[in-house]
Amino acid sequence: MSLIKIENLCKDYKNEEVLTPVLHHLNFSIEKGEFVAIMGPSGSGKSTLMHILGLLDRPSCGIYELDGKDVTKFTDDELASLRNHKIGFIFQSFNLLPRTTVLENIKLPLFYSQIPVKEHDEMAKKALAAVGLEKRADYLSNQLSGGEKQRVAIARALVTEPEIIFADEPTGNLDSKSGGLVMTILQKLNIEKQHRHTIILVTHETYTAEFAERIIRIKDGQILSDEKVLNRKKAEDGLVK
Repeated sequence: MSLIKIENLCKDYKNEEVLTPVLHHLNFSIEKGEFVAIMGPSGSGKSTLMHILGLLDRPSCGIYELDGKDVTKFTDDELASLRNHKIGFIFQSFNLLPRTTVLENIKLPLFYSQIPVKEHDEMAKKALAAVGLEKRADYLSNQLSGGEKQRVAIARALVTEPEIIFADEPTGNLDSKSGGLVMTILQKLNIEKQHRHTIILVTHETYTAEFAERIIRIKDGQILSDEKVLNRKKAEDGLVK
């Protein structure tokens, strides 16, 4: 059984009397532990697809099965609960609270979980260690570089120990060195044996997509190709310090 299975999925947006189709009857599946890049130009529908896969939006038609359950039939509360314990998000704009410490930013998702408060600090520190920023725990987020902010955002996505991590243009606001480091972290999270995460990356950059093992290319809301990455970029050992 696939972790994610999409059948004839479509998405339309309605503005007054104007109907705008965005996604057109998509079909694909993603297995547990895969690292998949969804790649396409601006306006291709890739972010809309990520929002649906991440349970932030609903499709207009079709089936979306997550762990064998058709989540299109779930209530908003059921989706919120599933999203909170199963999914982590990383966004291009970081979305950190500026005058709040790194550790407090990382702990935010825990306040919406059933995890006891006494465990929050330990879990946040563990997530921070995973991205190599233990020494930045007491810094305010506005004291960090762009690359460090994105690493904190990754730690925040990790803190609830989700099975799936969605990364929406995670290197879009970074220089090439910081972007390479972020992609190295994501790849290591995918290949480590103890807590192997399924990674779904949305990007328009070929360089970034090639850290994945598979690329689904979409354009105008349709799948153009779905192929394995033959010359996959590899995470550099010891790059995260």
